[in-house]
Amino acid sequence: MNRLQDLGEDALISKLVGGLAVREDLIVGPGDDCAVIDVGDNERYQLLKTDCIVEGVHYLPEAAPEDVGWKAVARVISDFAAMGGYPSQLLVTIILPGTQQVDYVEKMYQGMQRCAGAFGAIISGGETSSIPDEAAAVISVSGTGWVAKEKLVKRGGGKAGDVVMVTGELGGSIRGKHLTFTPRVKEAAWLVANFPLNAMMDLSDGLAKDLPRLAKLSGCGYEVEEGSLPCSDGVDVSGAVGDGEDYELLFTVSAEDKDKILQEWQKVFPLLKLSAIGSLTSHDHPVSQLKNGWEHFTSS
Repeated sequence: MNRLQDLGEDALISKLVGGLAVREDLIVGPGDDCAVIDVGDNERYQLLKTDCIVEGVHYLPEAAPEDVGWKAVARVISDFAAMGGYPSQLLVTIILPGTQQVDYVEKMYQGMQRCAGAFGAIISGGETSSIPDEAAAVISVSGTGWVAKEKLVKRGGGKAGDVVMVTGELGGSIRGKHLTFTPRVKEAAWLVANFPLNAMMDLSDGLAKDLPRLAKLSGCGYEVEEGSLPCSDGVDVSGAVGDGEDYELLFTVSAEDKDKILQEWQKVFPLLKLSAIGSLTSHDHPVSQLKNGWEHFTSS
């Protein structure tokens, strides 16, 4: 009998969602950063997202509770941004042992509220549950958001010949960025308002995992120019592609838009890098091989 660690996260998800029901109002279902729902609004789609962080997997017990709370909410908001959208309402479920200090939980909620407020969202409710004292804590955040219909960007819209671009710097997130990163809501909104993006997602599991996912959904292969990767200080190429939890935007555009985007970006976001790191190809297999990246159940 296969175990989860034998199967891996991507293969498990494929098994689980294969038989799910489909309705006309479900515009984008499992496999993208958010579910996209047509609620009858002429101008907007509704976005739905749920995510969780687990003690010992996504943060360590000694991490500042305010940062843990920030990360729990920021991960969800980052996914709204990856669709070209904005967050709205959030629901929080905390699953903690009874031995946890009340002060810790209050500070964690302060971090969650600070993150939600910074991006125009509010925490509207949630749930609490206890777990055995030796079990790992879990914070789950679900949310609704919205995106203008003409601005929606999916993972699977890339085209052969597209330039692959990424915001910020990659790798080394374990040194603290994974707890304090800024969701690229403003940057994504500017991109979709000014340029026709073909595909986009946020980098959570590392370029080595996420770019192949985008390319596969787009029916393309990919090629990466390692010398163009924007490595964080003290990080080599291996770390840049495999460390994960960067939460930067990964997107593709037509080659003819590349230079203009880079020029305009520098004017609007002078303190944040934007790099062209490769291209999508017409091949059904990658030209470049990316190694490592994070996959639940098989990563350790």
